[in-house]
Amino acid sequence: MTSGFLTTHVLDTARGIPAGGIEIALYRVSGNSHRKIATAVTNDDGRTDTPILPAGKFETGSYELIFFAGDYLRRTGQAGDEPLFLDQIPIRFGISDAESHYHVPLLLSPYSYSTYRGS
Repeated sequence: MTSGFLTTHVLDTARGIPAGGIEIALYRVSGNSHRKIATAVTNDDGRTDTPILPAGKFETGSYELIFFAGDYLRRTGQAGDEPLFLDQIPIRFGISDAESHYHVPLLLSPYSYSTYRGS
C-alpha cells in the first residue's frame, strides 16, 4: 500500500480570499483516455475536506484536475460577459513518487490562473 496522497486548494487572488464552493473533478489519464476517479467541492477555506486522492488509492501516473471555476466567478460577481474567459480549468500533471504528498493548488482570478507543486 502506498502512503502518498494528493491535495488541492483554490485561492481567489482577485479578492485575496480562499475560494469556497468550487467543484473539482480528478481524472486518471492514459494516452487519450480519461477516467474520472474522484470529485470534491472546496470548503470555506478553499480546500477539500479530505485528500482528493487519499493514501491507498494513490499511484504513479498522469492525472488531470478540472476546476469548475465559472460557477464560482458567476456567484461572486466576477464573471464578466458570456462566454466566460475562464470556465473549466484543466491542470494535467504527473505523479512519479507513490510515497510523497503532492499538492496542486489553483490561484484564480477572472482572467488568469496559475498553479505549482506545493507542499
